[in-house]
Amino acid sequence: VQLQASGGGLVQAGDSLRLSCAASGRTLSNYVMGWFRQAPGKERELVGTILWSGGLTYYADSLRGRFTVSRDKAKNLVYLQMNSLKPEDTAVYYCAAKWRGNAQWSYWGQGTLVTVSS
Repeated sequence: VQLQASGGGLVQAGDSLRLSCAASGRTLSNYVMGWFRQAPGKERELVGTILWSGGLTYYADSLRGRFTVSRDKAKNLVYLQMNSLKPEDTAVYYCAAKWRGNAQWSYWGQGTLVTVSS
């Protein structure tokens, strides 16, 4: 699976931003798609996931309600909608994929930088 994330940029606190992840190379029906982020000096953390076939989502507790993961099956795109952005949301955001039976995330995109100014 090849993943290409896009949509990052510089925004102000309180703004919204939508990231996209284009997936190719394999049928995704048995895959879980995820968004992660890594802030400067911090470890990478899970933002949210979506089961490709059924659309079931999961979010990190601290982000639930502000961030939404969705997918467009026809376009093979996964989205991360981020609302009410805060400076602490500044990070490189990565999309990832894994087969639903695996614990490890096998495929990663290149990351897209989101910077939130105060």
